[in-house]
Amino acid sequence: MTERKPPGVPFESWVDKQIHDAQVRGDFDSLPGRGEPLPNALEAPYDELWWVKRKMAREGLSVLPPALALRKEAEDALTAAYAAPSERAVRKIITDVNAKIRDMLLKPPPGPPLGRKPYDVEEVVRQWRERRATAGPGVPDGSRASDV
Repeated sequence: MTERKPPGVPFESWVDKQIHDAQVRGDFDSLPGRGEPLPNALEAPYDELWWVKRKMAREGLSVLPPALALRKEAEDALTAAYAAPSERAVRKIITDVNAKIRDMLLKPPPGPPLGRKPYDVEEVVRQWRERRATAGPGVPDGSRASDV
């Protein structure tokens, strides 16, 4: 928009005209959510930073410092490993998160320290096997030769 407000025209009238002209041109027709109610508009209390939070979620940004985000990711990885369907999956999950932990230990980011050391893959696999064994009948133990 390069047009300047003419002198003597009230600001509100000039803005209303700009909006009306844009509507006539169809500038607003392809906006996401057009004609739909705002999500959670009635259920949640008003949050003036709603748009910031939505943009951060859409772009995969975190409000946590990198070390805390990795600590949470490591905890989630351990939970996922214990629920994994095979020993191969357990090893992959733990090996992947260990690589991230080692990387952060070697190149610490600003913020609080990580406070986490890499997991012992063999120990996690041993605990995974124990959990599978105590889960009861009907749950595969995951120790097939094809999974190793």
